[in-house]
Amino acid sequence: MNCEICGKELSETPLKAKIDGVVMSVCKDCSKFGKIQKEPPKPKYKKTASKSQKSSQKPNKYRSRDEPAEELVDDYETIIRKARESKKWSREELAEKLYEKASVVNRVESGKMTPDTKLIKKLEKVLNIKLLEKYDDLDIEEYRRKPSDGFTLGDMIKIKKK
Repeated sequence: MNCEICGKELSETPLKAKIDGVVMSVCKDCSKFGKIQKEPPKPKYKKTASKSQKSSQKPNKYRSRDEPAEELVDDYETIIRKARESKKWSREELAEKLYEKASVVNRVESGKMTPDTKLIKKLEKVLNIKLLEKYDDLDIEEYRRKPSDGFTLGDMIKIKKK
């Protein structure tokens, strides 16, 4: 292993030093340019949950393969704007109802910001619209077998398979 500052071959274990906000593996000579970082303490024991705690834990947040996922619709900006205008609300009024800043509503409606799931749910509830659509995982093999219409990026590059 080499020092990340001077490039000198390290015969001993490298020191971790924080130099200009970046933690690097450096030699003893270069460690003077930053603050030496200590290894985080290892836990003495592993905490295990009792049976009652295990049953009350949150369910697994990863979805199963069979369950379709939800995706934000493409023209969410216009849907939100039209729904707001149909209720004759200003952006400030909508922001109050969402408990958000007016600048957030402005950026979402202009398409400069993609709302997170929490904000999407609030918008759907307040405006009574549908912004999330379900989709099934795409079958990649189906697209691989289709002949392309012409010259593609894959025709230009060589892909290495592991």
